[in-house]
Order: sequence, then structure tokens, then C-alpha cells
Amino acid sequence: MGRIIEETQRQKYTTEEATQAALEYFKGDDLAAKVWVTKYALKDSEGNIYEKSPEDMHHRIASEIARVESKYPSPMKYEEILDLIRDFKYIVPQGSPMTGIGNPFQIASLSNCFVIGHPNGTGDSYGGIMKIDQEQVQLMKRRGGVGHDLSHIRPKGSPVKNSALTSTGLVPFMERYSNSTREVAQDGRRGALMLSVSINHPDAEDFIDAKLEAGKITGANVSVRIDDDFMKAVKNKSAYTQKFPIFSPNPRMTKEIDAEKIWQKIVHNAWKSAEPGILFWDTIRRESLPDCYADLGYETVSTNPCGEIPLCPYDSCRLLAINLYSYVVNPFKKDAYFDFDLFKQHVGAAQRMMDDIIDLELEKIDAILQKIDEDPEDEEIKRIEKNLWLEIRTKAREGRRTGVGITAEGDMLAALGIRYGREEGIAFSIKVHQTLTLAAYRASCEMAKERGAFSIFDAQREKNNPFLLRIKSVDPALYNDLQEYGRRNIALLTIAPTGSTSILTQTTSGIEPVFMPVYKRRRKVNPNDKNVRVDFVDEVGDSWEEYVVFHHKFKTWMEAQGIDTSKNLSDAEIDELIAQSPYYKATSNDVDWVSKVKMQGEIQKWVDHSISVTINIPNEATEELVNELYITAWEAGCKGVTVYRDGSRSGVLIGKSEPKKEEEEAPQAFPLKRPQVLEADVVRFQNKKEKWIAFIGKINEKPYEIFTGLADDEDGILLPRWVNEGYIIKNRDEEGNSRYDFRFTNQRGYKTTIEGLSHKFDPVYWNYAKLISGVLRHGMPTEKVIDLINSLQLDNESINTWKNGVVRALKKFIPDETEVKGQKCQNCNSTNLMYQEGCLTCKDCGSSKCG
Repeated sequence: MGRIIEETQRQKYTTEEATQAALEYFKGDDLAAKVWVTKYALKDSEGNIYEKSPEDMHHRIASEIARVESKYPSPMKYEEILDLIRDFKYIVPQGSPMTGIGNPFQIASLSNCFVIGHPNGTGDSYGGIMKIDQEQVQLMKRRGGVGHDLSHIRPKGSPVKNSALTSTGLVPFMERYSNSTREVAQDGRRGALMLSVSINHPDAEDFIDAKLEAGKITGANVSVRIDDDFMKAVKNKSAYTQKFPIFSPNPRMTKEIDAEKIWQKIVHNAWKSAEPGILFWDTIRRESLPDCYADLGYETVSTNPCGEIPLCPYDSCRLLAINLYSYVVNPFKKDAYFDFDLFKQHVGAAQRMMDDIIDLELEKIDAILQKIDEDPEDEEIKRIEKNLWLEIRTKAREGRRTGVGITAEGDMLAALGIRYGREEGIAFSIKVHQTLTLAAYRASCEMAKERGAFSIFDAQREKNNPFLLRIKSVDPALYNDLQEYGRRNIALLTIAPTGSTSILTQTTSGIEPVFMPVYKRRRKVNPNDKNVRVDFVDEVGDSWEEYVVFHHKFKTWMEAQGIDTSKNLSDAEIDELIAQSPYYKATSNDVDWVSKVKMQGEIQKWVDHSISVTINIPNEATEELVNELYITAWEAGCKGVTVYRDGSRSGVLIGKSEPKKEEEEAPQAFPLKRPQVLEADVVRFQNKKEKWIAFIGKINEKPYEIFTGLADDEDGILLPRWVNEGYIIKNRDEEGNSRYDFRFTNQRGYKTTIEGLSHKFDPVYWNYAKLISGVLRHGMPTEKVIDLINSLQLDNESINTWKNGVVRALKKFIPDETEVKGQKCQNCNSTNLMYQEGCLTCKDCGSSKCG
């Protein structure tokens, strides 16, 4: 068995060394190399890198899984596990497991996603609402994405026994939870949040409209839980009765609505902005094996941020993907076939490894609880966080939920010469997923014999579950064994988006088709050099040569056909190549959308959790098409669906009016005179080993002024790590000079003031900050201010470090989907850029730059 090297013995690598090694590992794929170094290479809190290439990471993961295996009968060996995960060929732990397994530098969970909430719809009080807010933040700081449902919150106008007299309804709390998400950093990225509500809730319409206003609820995905009765009312054009509490036989409030009218609002908003998403809740609950134990705390209440894992309160899940492409023998050749025997064998191994990862997660949770106990804070302050992790540990130990999924469905079909989206392709995909389900459930049953079933297993509770009966219809022997011996895991399967994973496997993502088999990049050239071809001259006169970039497996297809992949092809030649390939008419924009939804429904029958899939439709698509896709999804048995109309999230939506053109946008409406007191955010960041801090004064959640400089040194700001917000107050010192103080509420509830921000930082930083604050106050959009700061030519290295920190702090305030003008993607030279969660993201190749 392999071993983890002690921390003191670990060799450190520079970013350049790791990037170069990763570039060689991925055979020149710079996007895959950057993603691995940025997201998954082992690092400490100071940014030191301890893995030179993914090979080191795979040894780390294999060592830990083998250590757990050694505790059980007939253990898999280290070499066997390593062969399954190395080169991203067969089995790929996703996200948190890839980062966290064997990581001594982070006290963090291995779970990709969590759901929190109150049992039986309780928690409708400020105390209950604040408890969820704190739990959400505590989970996000440990790297997990979080979902929770708002259906328990009383509707707007309901009587309350406090000074407000009536409830404010759902939307203000949506904003609170969204803002909390945006405040939490996760290794350079923000947390992810799903907010859901039942259509039966009287405030559902407000929830559906909540994200239309500019800058609102930018830190959360939102989905509506739709029940069958509502869908029947839509089809029958009949009334539907909302209740609070939802579905109560004795509600305190009822409200009769026109179901079709609300449905059309959902359709319109989804067409316009890709939200809200839809969760077909009766289908989710009806099919759910964990819901057979609803009375024991396993009632599904919401989903993770991407919707592929419906969960009960305080349960969590870890994800792992199987690379379907790697089971195609002789890919892209006439004798290509899918090796079902090897696939079934590896699915069994994957399910076993997922169960091992639960043991590793329980160790991580124990470390988190130990850290909480050792923290010097008052026990009352730590109580909610500690109880949260105790609840999560209980669910993980009792249910042992896993999330085995797949990636590369599109490439698998193409490699077999099967057109994605056609009847033959759908039929083959169903066969693959049925095989996966039977092999995973067989493996979980065998583990139940060796390791014991999940602790609350009860065959009688499950015997009529539709998903289990589907297994019985194709494999009665397996069903009988499951009834007799149980299974190790309460639920097993999912299909996640696999965005970063597919970059590392160099395949299509999840069950999606290829996005684009061929695209072009540009490289800058000197037009005076010999043998240089100039294809494009930009607006500043720079010359560029265009070159073709192939999707990895499209290039493999070309090589299989004996086509020269190094030749510089014309557009006509590229089109002709694509037309000859199995990717023709099989891209995300080509496939028949209704057929894709039906395919999702058929595959869903063999996935016990859910499927994250996006139906991409062109910009000119109508609301009628969105309506048809949603209705079809419900009828086909989908558990959820998201429709994205190309370009629908560009720009900013303001109420029901049309987006303003860029030249018509009004400046930010700030008062002429600075208020004496401003709300402020605190943003911390690190450049190399220097710790920096920024105080950003806000008006209407928009940046108005900024103070920033070195933190925690003799001349800097000494501020507790838990302080992330407060107030900037304009005062005068004894000599009558202006002074800016920062005030926050300490942990005992008292006000603490740091006097004279302007005197705490280097005068050079202060002078530049005054200049930038002046620009902000006069209404220049935040993204334009960032462009201005980036354009400053500063010779001093320290000042450049400061400049980068200011940019990083201000990016927090750029609305998602804001388009960027005048810049090019460093990866593919596309100009199709936008901001997403503070990161500059290319809409063509998917690469992003944060900080």
C-alpha cells in the first residue's frame, strides 16, 4: 500500500513548475493544466504547492482509499485503486474529494453538497431563519455547496407577535441568504447556494420574480418545487389553491390562483433569464428510496445548487464520475464496441470506493468537530456550528449516501458511431445507465453482506418503491438479495454537470453532447516576419494568425480516419470535416430539444437521485418552446429541468422593462454629499505571502469608496478574522482634519471602533484610494473602474500588488453575466467575455481568471 508523505518531508513546487509538469501530463492542453493547478493541486494556506502533476494527486488519493479498504474483508489493493483513477481514465473523484482526500492543510469536508433545514416545516421564526443563515455560512467555509427550502417561512402580510406586526414574506430572506453566500470565499471562488420553494406557498409568485431586479439574489440559484396537482391544473386551465403551511389539511391561510397564469410567468422568466429552475417534487418524492424513511429524518426537502442531489435536512453527498469514453474499444473505427464486462466490474469498484470515501468523510467531520472544540470562542457562539456537524455526521454514518455518476456520454456515443439524440443513441444510453444501476446496486448489496447494511435499513418500508420495482423487473435475483441482505448505501447514483472534471478527462461533460467540435483561436504575430500569415488585424492594429482547435475526441476521430490534424484548415474544410464525423448535428445547439428532454426522462428511470442537465436553445426560440419542454419533462418523468436560451442572461434585467442599451445606462445614483455613516464590507486577500485588507464603503450595495493596505503588521490593521462587515464613519480628529473610522460589533455585542483608516495605511495607497473612490462616487460602473485600475502603469512592485488587491476586492460587486468589452480571453483569444462570481469568464472555451 502507498503512504502519504509527512508534511515536513513534502517537496514544494513553484506555480511555474507545477504548470509546466501539468502541461506535459495533459499533452499541451493548457486549459486542463491551469484548472488542475488552480483547483486541485495540493496547497497550503500560503499558496505553496506540494504536487507537481496529477500523478502525485492520484497517489495521494489511492493511498487514502487503500488505507480504508484495509479495514474491510477482501480489500482492494493500492495498485488496483491507482490503476482505476490515474490519468483520469476510468474513475474520477470530483471536486471536494479530489481536493480534500489526504489533504493535511485543510480542515474541510469531502462532501460536494449539503441540504439544511428544519424538520416538519418548523423554524418559522427569526431565530430559525438566522440559524439556517449561520449553518449555511459554516458549511460554505468548509467548501460545500448548500441547498435549503423556504416553504416554511410564513407569507407576506401574515400576523406576527413582534413590533413588525406582519411578516415581510420570502424575498427579504432570499436576499439575506444570497448575500451570505457572496461573502464566503472557497479557495478563490464563492460558495454555491440553491433556494427552493413549493408552488403551494402563497408567496411563490414573489419568489419566481425575485431575481428579475438588477443586483438581487445574485448569490443563489432558485428553483420552484412543482407538484402534480399544479401541473394538472395548468393542463386543465383550472384553479389551484395555495396554502400555508403548505399542503396543510388545516391551513392558516389559503389563496386561490390561476395555475396557467403563474405557469406562464415561470415560463416567461425562464425564457428571459434561465431561472427559476423546475423541480417536479412529486416525482422526486415518489421515486426516492430515502423518503421511505421520511419519519426517521430522511424526508427530501431541497436539492444541491445544481439540482442533481435531492436531500433531506443535514444530509450530504460526495461525487465520483465514471469516464464512459474509456470503455469504448477501438473508438471511431468500424469495429468499435462498448466493453460492458469491464464497465460493470469498474462500476462495482467505484461504488466500493465511494463507500470508502464516506469513512474518510467521517474522519474529516471528526477533525472539524475537534477544531471547533479547540477554538477559543465562547461555547454559546460555537453551539450552532458544532450541532450542525454532529447532525451531518449522524446522517453520513446512518445512511452512507453516495453519488456515483458519469461523464463523456457525448463522446462515448460518437466513438461508437452513434448520433447523440437519435433513437439509436437514446436506446444505447438507456442500456448503459441501466447496466450502471444494476452493477452499483449489486456492489452495494455485496458490501452489505461484508460491511453491514446502512443502519436504518428496513426491507418492508422499501418493497413497493417504484425505483426498486424497476430493478426487480429486469433483475429479480438482485431485488431478492436487496430485500434479504439490504444494501450498504441508502441511495447511490447521480449525474452531475462535471464541468472541471470533463476538462481533466478531456471529454464532453456529464450526459451532455459536445458543445462545439471545432473552434478557432488566434495568436499575435509580427507581420514583418517571414512565412507569417495574417488573418485578422484588430482595432489597435495588432496582427493575428488564426488556428484551429479541435475538441479532443474529435481530433481522435480525425486521427482514426488518417486526417492530418496539424493542417491549417479553411472554414469550408472544417464544415466538411464536421459533416463527415459522428459529431455532425449532435452538438448542444443541434440536438432536437424535445428528444433530449425525453432522453433525460428515460435515463432518469435508472438514476435514484437526479440529473443535472441544461437544454440549450437558440436566442430566437419562443416562450412556446420553453413551455413545451417543461410540459414534456414532467410527462417524461424528469425530476428537474433547466432551459437556457442563448444570450438570455447577458446584461442586467430590471423589472419587466427591456434591458437598456449600454450607451443608455444611467450612472449609479449616489448622493452629492457623502453620508456620515456608510455600510462597509471587509475583504481580505493574499498576494504571495503578504496579507492585505480592504474596507469598501457601500450605498445601495454598490461600492462608494475604498481603503486598502497591508494587514496584521506594525503599520496595518489588526482586525479579527470573523469580522467581514461594519460601518465607515466620517469624523474629525483633534486638529479638525477629516478622519475615517471603522466600527464593528464584537462577539459580545459591543461596538468596537478602529480610528483613522487613512492613517493606518501607507500614504501612497491612501492617495490612490482617494482617486479611485472619487471615480466610484461619480457613477462609473464597477467593471469600468476595474479596467481603469488595471490600465495604471505603476513601476513599484508593492504598488502593483496593492493595485491587484483593489481589483480583487471590487470584483465582488460586479453583477454576474456582465459582459466585458475590449478584452480577449488569454486561452482562446475570444472577445466573448463576461463576469461570473467575480471571475472573468470566457463564454466560448469556459476558462476563467479570478483575482
